[in-house]
Amino acid sequence: MTTEMAARGTPPVFARVVGQTRSVQLLASSVAKPLHAYLLVGPPGSGKRDAAVAFAAALLCPDGGCGACGSCTAVANGTHPDLAVVERAGASVLVDDIRDVGQLSHRTPTVGRREVIILHDFHLAAAAAPALLKTIEEPPESTTFIVVADGRPTSLATIASRCVVVEFVSLSEGELVAHLLSEGVDGALATAAAAGAHGRLDRARLLVRDPGFAERQALWRQVPERLDGTGAAASRLASELLAGGEELVAVVKARQTEELEGLIAEAERNGGRLVGRQAIDARHNREQRRVRSDELRAGLATLAEAYRSRVRAHEGAARSITEAATVVAAIDNMALELIRNPIESLQLVRLLLVIDAARS
Repeated sequence: MTTEMAARGTPPVFARVVGQTRSVQLLASSVAKPLHAYLLVGPPGSGKRDAAVAFAAALLCPDGGCGACGSCTAVANGTHPDLAVVERAGASVLVDDIRDVGQLSHRTPTVGRREVIILHDFHLAAAAAPALLKTIEEPPESTTFIVVADGRPTSLATIASRCVVVEFVSLSEGELVAHLLSEGVDGALATAAAAGAHGRLDRARLLVRDPGFAERQALWRQVPERLDGTGAAASRLASELLAGGEELVAVVKARQTEELEGLIAEAERNGGRLVGRQAIDARHNREQRRVRSDELRAGLATLAEAYRSRVRAHEGAARSITEAATVVAAIDNMALELIRNPIESLQLVRLLLVIDAARS
């Protein structure tokens, strides 16, 4: 636990949440007497996922979030019997994804006095929001909902009105660098990772373990020069860009393997088998999908910035401005389509063809 957290009386389990002092204070002050529902809202990578897990651990821990007991460890691993985590199965949260939430909310706690349900990505719950509303409005006193969302679309307005809203913000590059340095990362590497993380601490932590991220950024910047007006070139380049993203997924898989081996070894030292292996594997698979999608979005952001730099280099020439505007609009459209249609390879080829056409 940091000195600052100790001074505020913040449970140690919140130590992984960085740069969100007001949000953490609000959640920490709710541990003793939690209300029925909380909405953690903010941009991807701002720490709200870590905060949701930390808050759940604090609610379920006999000591209010010590961060070291079996209960806190089980929450972190997603294996605590009084914790349910609901994630979307596809591009959006569907009614089927939350069909069992009502039943889950009425479960009798197994080892403590409280049941906690974490609902992720509920900014993508337009169809499912009405089905969830009644459950959130009338939960048992022993159940606490933690709803996590990147924003508050109209479909989420009524649910938000029934929750304690906890706002999260993106971290600055300076905050990212400072925290990476505190974790022992070399200064030059911390600076480079922070610059490529776009305000996301989770991504910055990944990039410091990924020696290939600078080369991938360079490949995205080279997209205009790599296209030659043919569909074959666009297809080859799309495959290369997506394959580069798998390098970061490999970094995640390596870390997950280390984590899993550590959990298995600990279970064996205690004379038993690892409990909740299926839940751990599911959590790892979800993380890999998120990282794969996040890496593609980061590449698109790098490409958009490359086009803005081209405009600046040409001192605002009309042709460059028109080309850049067309490409950036196509990039923004693809980012939106990734939410509705996860067939990334087809979308990326389509984008590259738009870029090619914009140059002619």
